[in-house]
Amino acid sequence: MSVPFLDLKAINLSQGDELEAAFKRVLQSGWYILGGETAAFEAAFAAYCRSRHAIGVANGLDAIFLILKACGIGPGDEVIVPSNTFIATWLAVSDCGATPVPVEPSADGFNIDPARVAAAITPRTRAILPVHLYGQTADMDPLQALATQHGLKLIEDAAQAHGALYRGRVAGQLGDAAAFSFYPGKNLGALGDGGAVTTSDDALAERIRTLRNYGSRVKYYNEVQGYNSRLDELQAALLSVKLPGLDADNARRRAIAAIYQRELAGVDGLALPRVPEWAEPVWHVYVVRHARRDALAKALAEQGIGTIVHYPVPPHLQPAYAHLGYRRGDFPLAEAIHDEVLSLPMGPTMTAEQALEVAAAVRGFCAA
Repeated sequence: MSVPFLDLKAINLSQGDELEAAFKRVLQSGWYILGGETAAFEAAFAAYCRSRHAIGVANGLDAIFLILKACGIGPGDEVIVPSNTFIATWLAVSDCGATPVPVEPSADGFNIDPARVAAAITPRTRAILPVHLYGQTADMDPLQALATQHGLKLIEDAAQAHGALYRGRVAGQLGDAAAFSFYPGKNLGALGDGGAVTTSDDALAERIRTLRNYGSRVKYYNEVQGYNSRLDELQAALLSVKLPGLDADNARRRAIAAIYQRELAGVDGLALPRVPEWAEPVWHVYVVRHARRDALAKALAEQGIGTIVHYPVPPHLQPAYAHLGYRRGDFPLAEAIHDEVLSLPMGPTMTAEQALEVAAAVRGFCAA
């Protein structure tokens, strides 16, 4: 049985008629930027995230960047980020002129460790930027306590966590603001790039709306030096088609993850993701760890099973951040994770039979 890592074609064709109707509606409207489709999606996504505002932007990186800029963060400031994350989290900080300060994950998980965050706070720290990596929320309450204690902004990188719950609260309302990506492979994916910011801070929302549109609230009148980062009408319309099915898609992902958790429990040499009692992940990806990760990936590929490494090189060891002077060994937990992680097939169109096939192949490799 061939099992793709993620079957985007099947996902989108399952709503093909509705997506085509949305495309035709936008085509016939004659209005393609910041119109009714974007406003309707923003209202629906804000309601889904239990936030007062959602602001559609061009992509997830811009979403983080615009939050930071709207918070006045810039040169001379520090922002605490995970050592274990996709590089976009760091890039948004750097693009503002601020300095990313990496903090390791918890020893038994993938997300930033609140206990280590406290030690990283300095007089220059302006914000804490946790990532809800792989679709599971960071431990937000202790991070909020630290932010409140030190007068810091708490900003969620929720790019992989559409619909994820933390103590019953949905990602997107767990800090001062949250950044989402609608890259096609996300749980809520567009048919191109897209992103959004959610917040219940009225003033912050207004600043972000202004910044995303050339620094303008009234056309051709520019209050500040802004940017061009707008979710277009077509992607907004397509996302409006897909949003009502997000919870059902996430439930399907949870069912596939449950099969993996059951079928791979106790397999020698394989570490499964740990889910704290306060978390309800949406399994953007299902990530295992194995000391012979590359050999496992090769063995699965030979059986027609797709996998991806999320991610092979941590940000502090990327050439883009060589100027910060970090070396291998500086963040050993993140480095070990990046050396060992492998994402197994996961998606809302996967069948139980496919999940069982993947699990059997993994068990076979580990037994050999």
